[in-house]
Amino acid sequence: MHRLRTTIAWLRPMTASQNAQSLSLGRPVTLGAGALRTFQPTRRLNASVAAEPFLSGTSSNYVEEMYYAWLENPRSVHKSWDVFFRNANAGAPPGSAYQSPPPLGSSAVGLANAQALTAQPNVEKLVEDHLAVQSLIRAYQVRGHHIAKLDPLDISCVDFDDAPATVGNVAFYGLDESDLDKVFRLPNTTFIGGRESALSLREIIHRLEMAYCQHIGVEFMFINDLDQCQWIRQKFESPGAMQFSLEEKRTLLARMIRSTRFEEFLQRKWSSEKRFGLEGCEALIPALKTIIDKSSERGVESVILGMPHRGRLNVLANVIRKELDQIFCQFDSKLEAADEGSGDVKYHLGMHHRRINRVTDRNITLSLMANPSHLEAVDPVVQGKTKAEQFYCGDTEGNRVMSLLLHGDAAFAGQGIVYETFHLSDLPSYTTHGTIHVVVNNQIGFTTDPRMARSSPYPTDVARVVNAPIFHVNADDPEAVMHVCNVAAEWRNTFHKDVVVDLVSYRRNGHNEMDEPMFTQPLMYKQIKKQKGVLHKYAEKLIAEGAVTRQEFEEEVARYDKVCEEAYARSKDEKILHIKHWLDSPWPGFFTLDGQPKSMTCPPTGLAEEELVHIGNIASSVPEEDFTIHGGLSRILKGRAAMVSQRVCDWALGEYMAFGSLLKEGTHVRLSGQDVERGTFSHRHHVLHDQNVDKRTCIPMNHMAPDQAPYTVCNSSLSEYGVLGFELGFAMASPNALVLWEAQFGDFNNTAQCIIDQFICPGQAKWVRQNGIVLLLPHGMEGMGPEHSSARPERFLQMCNDDPDVFPKLPEEDFAVRQLVDCNWIVVNCSTPANYFHVLRRQIQQPFRKPLIIFTPKSLLRHPEAKSSFDDMLPGTHFKRVIPEAGPECASPERVKRLVLCTGKVFYELTRERKNRGLEDVVAIARIEQLSPFPFDLVKAEADRYPGADLVWCQEEHKNQGYYDYVKPRIRTTIDRARPVWYAGRDPAAAPATGNKAAHLMELQRFLDTAFNLDAFAGKH
Repeated sequence: MHRLRTTIAWLRPMTASQNAQSLSLGRPVTLGAGALRTFQPTRRLNASVAAEPFLSGTSSNYVEEMYYAWLENPRSVHKSWDVFFRNANAGAPPGSAYQSPPPLGSSAVGLANAQALTAQPNVEKLVEDHLAVQSLIRAYQVRGHHIAKLDPLDISCVDFDDAPATVGNVAFYGLDESDLDKVFRLPNTTFIGGRESALSLREIIHRLEMAYCQHIGVEFMFINDLDQCQWIRQKFESPGAMQFSLEEKRTLLARMIRSTRFEEFLQRKWSSEKRFGLEGCEALIPALKTIIDKSSERGVESVILGMPHRGRLNVLANVIRKELDQIFCQFDSKLEAADEGSGDVKYHLGMHHRRINRVTDRNITLSLMANPSHLEAVDPVVQGKTKAEQFYCGDTEGNRVMSLLLHGDAAFAGQGIVYETFHLSDLPSYTTHGTIHVVVNNQIGFTTDPRMARSSPYPTDVARVVNAPIFHVNADDPEAVMHVCNVAAEWRNTFHKDVVVDLVSYRRNGHNEMDEPMFTQPLMYKQIKKQKGVLHKYAEKLIAEGAVTRQEFEEEVARYDKVCEEAYARSKDEKILHIKHWLDSPWPGFFTLDGQPKSMTCPPTGLAEEELVHIGNIASSVPEEDFTIHGGLSRILKGRAAMVSQRVCDWALGEYMAFGSLLKEGTHVRLSGQDVERGTFSHRHHVLHDQNVDKRTCIPMNHMAPDQAPYTVCNSSLSEYGVLGFELGFAMASPNALVLWEAQFGDFNNTAQCIIDQFICPGQAKWVRQNGIVLLLPHGMEGMGPEHSSARPERFLQMCNDDPDVFPKLPEEDFAVRQLVDCNWIVVNCSTPANYFHVLRRQIQQPFRKPLIIFTPKSLLRHPEAKSSFDDMLPGTHFKRVIPEAGPECASPERVKRLVLCTGKVFYELTRERKNRGLEDVVAIARIEQLSPFPFDLVKAEADRYPGADLVWCQEEHKNQGYYDYVKPRIRTTIDRARPVWYAGRDPAAAPATGNKAAHLMELQRFLDTAFNLDAFAGKH
């Protein structure tokens, strides 16, 4: 009964005063600061107030009182009022609702006759009909996209499981043909009325069809925020929403000409070259330019783009505005490569350009990220770089820097990295405050039909998980594309949430220009061959409208063709390909003008003792008052304080010293990964939690000094691929930051293998792009089973670019630095906290940037012997690539019969076993801390110290894993193959480690026996 009464109250006619107050239809009402935004319920009148002159002034209050009384009990008011209210609610025209009451003394027959003048209205039926209309409106909003004309080919295979279409089927809602001309009041959940508060059902359906079922399909009703839904409704439902000025139409045509003629020019000149052209989705170029224009208008100064190969050259030419001759010369097979690296194919290269936006007359920086063929892999990289740029310019809301990602339909649905990237979109330390995603939906993936490529109706359904609205649009309607892109840009800059534009198009050629698509999609490509180009369709439309003449259109085409021809002529003068001209992330001022390091020296990385003590005191304290920490943590902090007083540090404190000192020097430090705030092994504790106040935390590292750089430490989502890509992008933005990603366990890096293999390892060689990201990979055989044991060092070492058979001919004084300059990345396995401290500081102190792979320990975190004295961290100290034997063996090297070379944790097991066997005088143990670039010079010096000793490489990993295959040929080169290099370690195996504790210990003892059995290799060659 309550719902019925509320609905009737909603449907009742409005008074004049109420009508004056309700000119806007369901507009948001902004309340005071902190108040909720609501939508004002608006009552509507389907008849002019002038027709009911008594409904004005103070009379309206009286009428309202009578109306409420009638609602309570129709018999409680005079019969004439009963008749009036019934007639009014039945939709009687103005003036007819009122029937004069019978004269005094006359019988009740007169009143009965008066009531009979109109058919006896049924209030319940009236309510049902209005509710039916509301349901119909909602059906269009929810499912209108099901029947929208989205496919230019009209062969769409979007599958909605054959669900019956309830959109536009009035009978489904209890209405029929006779209701089409009835006038219904509009609810406040639609904007189709504009300033009209009521429309006939026929007009309601027509306007909904125009809003939701033409060339735009809108998916948004799954969003659980009312303000956002209302905002979208208003953008698409308001009458005249998609109207463009003459100037806008002419600009759109000019952009379509450039997009189309660019591809046609390439096809004419290089018909047999792969270029992954945009034919079939030429509207992408005006789409991107519209997004950039609107974003620039809203204050965005920098846009970072990521995209696959299709249409990339067109985007570089017509969006980023790369010089055309620089693009055309890439097709010259005689073009010589510069000595800057191995390079990459033209449709993978990036670009960075700052220019004036001609529409807004404002500066805008556009950066298109270089990327591999691995589709969608660039997504998190773009997000990380965007986040970094926002961070460095203090853009906490994403108002100045934004990301724009392009996708293919098959990859957007098929690649899991898309999902991982979406799930970073609203996390505090990863959000970029909204990304605009543009899907170039060719309705095919290479040769695979969508029906075989995804289980969801649309390729964009993954975006629904983060409540991102999805705007599907027929890409053969450039004006619809422009409208959708305007709305998408406004959405992002209003709500700072992700949004998806699905450009439903086709691919005129095969996967590349050499591919024959008729093998697998014969019917589709027969239709495509008949399809008229979108440029000519749109030009004909504008010519018919009188917006442009045919002569003007042809002159604009000829003008752009001339530009292309002139650039083509200039491109023939290019003789050398300079990859640095395609750099997507320049670091102004960091290198010399020709891109070289400013020096070839790395300053010492030690610190003054008072600095170490200061940082150690911060690490062992709680800088905030009235902050209650966990009792166990109190013991840890006391332990740190004790170490500081004893002038030693363990692994966690050594890391604290490195981070804290860099922060004090003005270098931003960002540590990211799963559970890094506490540390997987509960050793780090960089974020303290108040035990009595929810969500109250303290980061002592941010209390180092008043003018320090900020420290960011953030637990990531349970993602490796996405988060490592994000951190790689973050590290690209500036060389003056130490960006670290820590795997929860080292072997988890293999789910981020694509980022490692395609970006980190070859990034500088392919794209002349240096990067100083640090990977912390916990590694070590601890008897915990095949998982969580190995970080797979063999894989990283296999990808190092140093030659195992050549002893580098480098000047002795800067041998180490020049090795680092030439390498593709640095691989270390530190065995002391001091060396870990130095290698982190060296990463920033050196005059160039290289990725740093660190195999970090697990058991050594608390090993009593794995501590370093402050003496190893004072001024003048530095990272030790090799830690030579420092025991009694040094006094009498001629007595040493065996030199054991090793790396990492196994050193401590070897020294313990050597001591137990009493072999300190005859077995020397040296640690190779930097595995790559291999320290040829220091290993040679160590081998030369013990000329009579046999050489043994000892590792705890299996023989076909770990370091052996990498170090053996390099050690042999070092000693000029004068002596064999023997192996002590586990036998070859398929798994990284055994799952049986007893077997683990037996394997350990076996290779220790081999390492210290001085006759183990007797008679072998």
